[in-house]
Amino acid sequence: MNYIGSKLSLIPFIDSVIKKVCGEHLKDAVFCDLFAGTGIVGRHFKLSAKKIIANDLEYYSYVLNRNYIGNHQPLDNADDFIDALNQLPPMKDGFIYENYSEGGSGDRLYFSSHNGKKIDAVRTQIEMWHSSGEISADMYFFLLASLLESADKVANTASVYGAFLKKIKKSAQAPIEIKPAAFSVNDTNHDVYQEDANQLIGEIRGDILYLDPPYNSRQYGANYHLLNTIAIYKPFEPQGKTGLPDYNRSQYCGKKTVQRQLDQLIREAEFPYIFLSYNNEGLMSLDDIKTTFEKYGKYALYQSEYRRFRADREERRSHKSSTTTEYLHVLVKE
Repeated sequence: MNYIGSKLSLIPFIDSVIKKVCGEHLKDAVFCDLFAGTGIVGRHFKLSAKKIIANDLEYYSYVLNRNYIGNHQPLDNADDFIDALNQLPPMKDGFIYENYSEGGSGDRLYFSSHNGKKIDAVRTQIEMWHSSGEISADMYFFLLASLLESADKVANTASVYGAFLKKIKKSAQAPIEIKPAAFSVNDTNHDVYQEDANQLIGEIRGDILYLDPPYNSRQYGANYHLLNTIAIYKPFEPQGKTGLPDYNRSQYCGKKTVQRQLDQLIREAEFPYIFLSYNNEGLMSLDDIKTTFEKYGKYALYQSEYRRFRADREERRSHKSSTTTEYLHVLVKE
């Protein structure tokens, strides 16, 4: 899934710094990914750490992490359920088709007509199976994650859902195919939350705390609102041209509030090692973060350049550089 702030390309950098600071072997470590997003970082450390704690305020993120992190044992007949979903006929007059698809009354081109109807059919069937007790919670989130990722692949957007394209692009014309969201298997139970990070931090503890909060004023609840809508699948009155629902607003997206939020989080964290990913286009400066971290222990800074995420033409106009610098701020808390 294309995702703002995704750390997929930075995993080798993050892994090397964490192991340099904490040691090569993490088998006894509890690793917390507090702003998990699509779960890329937690998924990487799932097989090497003792336990993963994953959290994100957005429900679509909870679904993905509940599958990729929370599921850790094989699911019986998973392929059969995926096959059954792919064989479903498109559904008429469903919520996604009517409000977010070509031909729907909402006049929003997030999906082709066929794909909107198929998403409705698949989402409705998953809920029916779950409500009737035919599938477990583990299977439910596996199927939901599979739907979200498959729907994202045929979305008629420039990677985020803040706007749709005026015409259905070639990749969005392809009929949706539900592909399994395969997860790593191990013998460890992991914890997955959907909480405000600054509230959850007082309720958890561990060894390594990895922080990847929003960098700028763009709210994830708005940029990925349609994934939440598919995941939650409860009718509401879509607002405006893009069909926004009410959505969560993070104080990490505000220039006046972000540093206060970070300070509170670091102060209350019961983790000896804290790592913060932040780039050179963020709301906080290097000095802002350094000042906060140095209040609570020994501070170090690492950096790496990578190709920047460009979601739309506005992004291309605003930032001429094709690369950005990712900083990994490190605190050994005292």
